[in-house]
Amino acid sequence: MDENLIERIKNNDQEAFRDLYDFFSAYALRTAYALTGNDASASDAVQEAFIRVYYHIGSYDDSKPFKPWFYRILVNECNRLMKKTAKITLLSDYIGSNSDFESRDNYKFQEYEELYNALKKLKDAQRIPIVLKYLSGFTDEETAHILDININTLKSRVHKGKEKLRKIIENSFEGGLKNGQR
Repeated sequence: MDENLIERIKNNDQEAFRDLYDFFSAYALRTAYALTGNDASASDAVQEAFIRVYYHIGSYDDSKPFKPWFYRILVNECNRLMKKTAKITLLSDYIGSNSDFESRDNYKFQEYEELYNALKKLKDAQRIPIVLKYLSGFTDEETAHILDININTLKSRVHKGKEKLRKIIENSFEGGLKNGQR
C-alpha cells in the first residue's frame, strides 16, 4: 500500500480513498463473511467500516500500521451487525417468518462453505481470532491489538478454537461417510 495514501485521504483526495477501498475490500469482505456467516451482513459491515474510516481518518495514528486499525473497525462493525441481526432473527422466528436471507452466489463462497459452516459453530471468542489470524493473515500481536486482548489470551483462544474446529470438521466428515455423501 502506498505510504502517502493515508495522507492523501486526510487531504480529501477521493481517488486515494477509492484506491484504499480497492486495496482492502476483497479481503475485508472475505473476513466479514467468515465473521458474520452472511453475504448481506458481510457486505454491510464492509461498507460501514469504510464509511467509518472515511469520516474518522483524522483520528488514525500515522505512526502505527493502518491495516490493524482498519480491521478493528471492521470487526466492531461485524459484531454490531450480528447483534442487530440476532434481534431481527429472534423477531422473525417469533412472528413465523420463513425467509432465508443467505445467498452465497454473490461472492462464490461455495468452495469454502464447509469451512465457513464449521467456523459458524465456534463461539465468537474463538472464531474471530482464528479468522483474523488465518484468513486475514494478521500476526498474533496484530490480532491481539485488534481485539484488545492479551496475547496469551489470544493464543489460548486460537488453540481451543482450532481444536474445536478440527473436531467439528472430523465429525462432519465422518457423518458424510456414514450417510454415503463422500
